[in-house]
Amino acid sequence: MVRNPLTPLERERGRHLGRLLREARGNRPMPEIAAAAGISAETLRKIETGRAPTPAFATIAALATVLDLSLDVLAASVAAVAEPTDVGPSVTRVAVDRAA
Repeated sequence: MVRNPLTPLERERGRHLGRLLREARGNRPMPEIAAAAGISAETLRKIETGRAPTPAFATIAALATVLDLSLDVLAASVAAVAEPTDVGPSVTRVAVDRAA
């Protein structure tokens, strides 16, 4: 099965979700939170940094439970993210990478 590329909005929502989870984690160690949620620390790192912008619902539900977050609040916050208007840096970066 071929997966369609993510839209800029989906990527931005993934970054927002990652920021919310990172803020909720606070000073708690990433490996500790990941283990409690039943995922690897690398998976949590990817979610928090936006490199995994569309994690499975079960993963987010587990993290929300461990971090004592409401899924309703998370969903509302992520849904409120607007379409990014500035796509310049990513276009520039691609052009620079190709020129190198």
